[in-house]
Amino acid sequence: MSAETDRPSPRTPDHAIDPLFLERWSPRAFTGEAVPEADLKRMFEAARWSPSSYNSQPWRFLYALRDTPDWSVFLDLLVPGNRKWAVDTGALVFLVSNSRMKVGDDLKPSASHSLDAGAASLAFALQANRLGWHVHGMGGFDRERAVPTLNVPEHHRIEAAYAVGRAVPWAELTEEQRAKEQPNARRPITDFVHAGGFPKDA
Repeated sequence: MSAETDRPSPRTPDHAIDPLFLERWSPRAFTGEAVPEADLKRMFEAARWSPSSYNSQPWRFLYALRDTPDWSVFLDLLVPGNRKWAVDTGALVFLVSNSRMKVGDDLKPSASHSLDAGAASLAFALQANRLGWHVHGMGGFDRERAVPTLNVPEHHRIEAAYAVGRAVPWAELTEEQRAKEQPNARRPITDFVHAGGFPKDA
């Protein structure tokens, strides 16, 4: 989108990759525009096709759209610092994973439920970007209170909360906001990729 092309970014890959990975970032300045439920479901549809151990698909998405009765309930679960900016987003989502999976006729502990849910969350966020929305993931919420509030079943873990919305265009940001509302860089892959085992000095 033209509003995003003016936004400076330090993101330059060391190896050729699809631009969608660089375009995904987590703003905090949002326009307050409502997210159409149809768009949100397209994001969930992308998450649906994520890989998972034994095809167990342990992810569970709980959502509240802006201006619906559940909105204030979801917003109230966020810590004050996140609530301050998330109030201007268009949808709030909680990602939950099932720590058990069915193998044959048996329910067994899943060692990868959080990993699988993480794969789904990235698919969700990338699809959001393709639709012109942004997703900001959060660990800052009241986990203890969220379990009964969201009716989370036993053997399930709340992984993260997400705010979905339209980022404020660069030209409309204040100077103070511009210092913060930019994509950040990443460490080079040489910091976390090793041929063979870990280096002895790691």
